[in-house]
Amino acid sequence: MSQAVPTSLPGAVHDRLDALLAPVDADLARRYPGDPGTRQPVHTVYVPADEFTAGTPRDWGDRALAALDRHAPDAGAFAAVLGLPADLAEPVYTRVRAKLEREPVEDLRIDFEDGYGTRADVEEDEHAARAARLLAEARGNGCAPPYAGIRMKCLEAPVRRRGVRTLDIFLTTLLGHGPLPDGLLLTLPKVTSAEQVSAMVRLLEECEKALGLEPGRLGFEIQVETSQAILSADGTATVARMIHAAEGRATGLHYGTFDYSAALGVSAAHQTSDHPAADHAKAVMQVAAAGTGVRVSDGSTNVLPVGGTEQVHDAWRLHHRLTRRALARAYHQGWDMHPGHLPTRYAAVFAFHLEGFGRAADRLARYAARTAGDVLDEPATARALAAFLLRGLDCGALEPAEVTRRTGLTRRRIEEYARPGPVR
Repeated sequence: MSQAVPTSLPGAVHDRLDALLAPVDADLARRYPGDPGTRQPVHTVYVPADEFTAGTPRDWGDRALAALDRHAPDAGAFAAVLGLPADLAEPVYTRVRAKLEREPVEDLRIDFEDGYGTRADVEEDEHAARAARLLAEARGNGCAPPYAGIRMKCLEAPVRRRGVRTLDIFLTTLLGHGPLPDGLLLTLPKVTSAEQVSAMVRLLEECEKALGLEPGRLGFEIQVETSQAILSADGTATVARMIHAAEGRATGLHYGTFDYSAALGVSAAHQTSDHPAADHAKAVMQVAAAGTGVRVSDGSTNVLPVGGTEQVHDAWRLHHRLTRRALARAYHQGWDMHPGHLPTRYAAVFAFHLEGFGRAADRLARYAARTAGDVLDEPATARALAAFLLRGLDCGALEPAEVTRRTGLTRRRIEEYARPGPVR
C-alpha cells in the first residue's frame, strides 16, 4: 500500500485552472495539431500543362536513367562526381537506379501558372480538361505518382477568374473519371495576404458543394513568392496568419526561389535557394508552420544538367549540394525542374538517410529499451529519430528489413514513437 504524500492545495484549484485554460487548450489543439503522420514527398516536379502526358513520370525516369548511363555509368563514377564516401557509393547508386525504375516521380504538379503562361481561354479550358483526363489515365495504368495535382493561377485580380475556372474544369473533369485520388494536391501561387487564403477556403467550400464532396475534402499548398507573404505592412509575419486563415486546409508552404528573390531586388546571378534572403524567408516559414501539420518545401535551382558531361557534372554537384544543405535545415522537400535533377535529388536524400541511419536506429532502439547510451534522449528527440527513419523508408533510402533488424522495432512501432504523446 502506497504511503500518502502531503499536499496543500485544495482540489478546487485544479478545477479553476482547468476552467481558466480550457479556451487556450482548445485553441492550441485546433491550431497546432502536430504533424499529420503521412508521407511527405521528397520533391515536387513541375510540368507545364501543355507538355504533360499520362507517361510523363515514366518519361522523366527513363531520361534520368539515360543521363546516368551517359554521364555516370557506374557507382564509382557517380560517387566521384558528388563526393560520396566510398562505402556509400554502391548502395546509393543501386538504390537511386531502383528508385528511377520503380517510382521516378513522387509528386507532380501540372502547371497553369508561370511555366504555362497566358493563353487564350479556350486553349486553357482544353488543357485543364486534358490534364484531368490524362491524370486519370495515368492512375488507371499505374503510372501516376503517389501525389499529383495542379498549380492554378493566383487570386490577384487580373487572373483570378481564369484561375478559378481552370480549377473548376480540372476538378469537375477529374471527378468524372472516378473518385478524387488520395494524393491530390492543389497549389495556390503568389499569395500576398491572409485574405487571399480565406478566399481560397471559401472557393474550395463552393467546389465541394457543387461536386458533392464531403466538407474539408480539398486542401491546398500556399506558395510563398512575395515579400508580403513573409512580412506584412504592419511588421507581423503574414505567413503565420495565412496558415491559420486556411482553417486546416493548408497542406504545405512552398518557397518560390526566383519570384521571391526578384521581389527583394536580388540580381539574377544570385537568385539561389542558399541566398541569405532565401534562408530568412524559409526560417520564418518553418517557425510559422511548426506544429501546425503544414509541411515546408524548399524551392528549386534553374541550373539544368544538360549539355556535355562536364556541364552536367557541374549542375549535378550544385543540385546535390543545395539538396543536402536543405535536408540539414529540415527542408525535406524541394522542386525539381528537369529529369536530370532526379539522380542527384535521390542521391542526396538517400545518402543523407544512409549516413544517419545507424546512429538514429541505435539511439531509438536504446530509447525504446530504456537502456543507457552516450546521449540522453527525450521524447521529442525520439519523435525526431522515428520521423527520420520513416522518411527514409517512405522514399526508398532505407529498406524495411534493415530498419527492423537494426532497431528491433516494426514500422508500426516506429510510427507510434513519431507521434506526439506517450508510447504504450
